[in-house]
Amino acid sequence: MEQVPDRADVDEVAACTTTAAHGRDHDHATSMSCCHPHAVEVVYLGHRALTVCHDCPADSGFLPHQQAERLAEGHRDQTRVVNVWLADIVAN
Repeated sequence: MEQVPDRADVDEVAACTTTAAHGRDHDHATSMSCCHPHAVEVVYLGHRALTVCHDCPADSGFLPHQQAERLAEGHRDQTRVVNVWLADIVAN
């Protein structure tokens, strides 16, 4: 019987990957706490997807892919000037 990794293992790998990608792709000035707009990505898995914000760092959990795309676009728009945390948007 093949073992399937726990969700926590998958979450840990995703979090490390997100942190590494953000460090590779973004150069923050020392006076800035976040990029503007936030770097948001949609990761697809079949008909579902999750919105990942590399600046929060947070993700939406899996949603229908159209909803994840709308959330990503909205989060980018909301963070053009100020910080709005993705986790707060998803919770509402």
